[in-house]
Amino acid sequence: MALKLRPEDCLPEDAERAMLVGRAWVPGDHPGPSPVIIRGADVVDISDTFPTMSELLNTESIEKKMDDLNGTKIGVIDSLLENSAWHSQDKKHPYLLAPVDLQAVKACGVTFAQSMLERVIEERAKGDPSAAQGIRNDIQKVIGLDLESIIPGSSEAEQLKEVLIKKDMWSQYLEVGIGPDAEVFTKAQPMSVMGIGAQIGILEKSEWNNPEPEITLAVNARGKILGATLGNDVNLRDIEGRSALLLGKAKDNNASAAIGPFIRLFDENFSLDDVRMAELSLTVRGLDQFTLHGRSSMSKISRDVADLVDETIGRHHQYPDGFCLMTGTLFAPSEDRDKIGGGFTHKVGDLVQISTPTLGALVNEVELSENIQPWDFGAGALMKNLAARGLL
Repeated sequence: MALKLRPEDCLPEDAERAMLVGRAWVPGDHPGPSPVIIRGADVVDISDTFPTMSELLNTESIEKKMDDLNGTKIGVIDSLLENSAWHSQDKKHPYLLAPVDLQAVKACGVTFAQSMLERVIEERAKGDPSAAQGIRNDIQKVIGLDLESIIPGSSEAEQLKEVLIKKDMWSQYLEVGIGPDAEVFTKAQPMSVMGIGAQIGILEKSEWNNPEPEITLAVNARGKILGATLGNDVNLRDIEGRSALLLGKAKDNNASAAIGPFIRLFDENFSLDDVRMAELSLTVRGLDQFTLHGRSSMSKISRDVADLVDETIGRHHQYPDGFCLMTGTLFAPSEDRDKIGGGFTHKVGDLVQISTPTLGALVNEVELSENIQPWDFGAGALMKNLAARGLL
């Protein structure tokens, strides 16, 4: 199934007034990654001023300096998007990368009531998708569906915890869902994230997995939220369902995180309140003609996104290169794909599109992590590359 990446599908609906920053692979005598900005239809390389996205986003009041940035035009957005599709990529021409480089890649889990229940189901199913529906029905009878009104860490949450403990229904996922502390984990390593048009990976041994469409925040070293983009926190439900201690194996694998297409910086046209009200759409199209549609509404999140950032950075933990933060998802697919009661799982060749009007669309194709090109360009390679290009 061919990836077709077009500006009208992938850029924000109001792209002409959006401050978009990202990264592109730029060919030449010393090919390498460069921070870029979008000026009209042009993609402009600004690596002479900011060699890394980390430095760009750590610059004081960068949003006020964008209009004065100069650089080198490397092409038009139509061409770069078209050349970002992995199956037809011509490395002699520039293409887009994930819009982060040295930043830590963090993620929050269990931030929506619906996905919280699905985590509890995974835990009790012990990774068996065929057991999920029966457990789902049992849990809903005991807990009910109206957990959205519970404020995490509140006295009401503590009372619910006591009730569920007595009914032997308490779970570690409910603890982070409605307890005082949010779940924040490391999703991927710096420089390992996939961008728009790239393949995303699931493990060969996983038989129950899904995409997780998430608003992803760009945060600098001072803890300031500068903007937002889209992310796919690819999840292996069967592996985490066997044990929460396998979270790293379920979440952090080759090509298991995608972010893009660009970071949209906050300005008079786009703010954190727009993030709080964002409606994400998800579409999965398989080679078997299967189609899945889903939505995730940020208005239903149980913890404010600013609070999630405060849980991540502060006196307790610092990120000198900044970080991006996937904020969780309402979406947890239970629709059957192959057999009744079998639930949803990915297949190789699935096209996954995550979109919202203010940020555009992130599009990727599913492949086994073991079959995707190994990650071999990390922080050390970046430093050598920038030095060879005279940018350090």
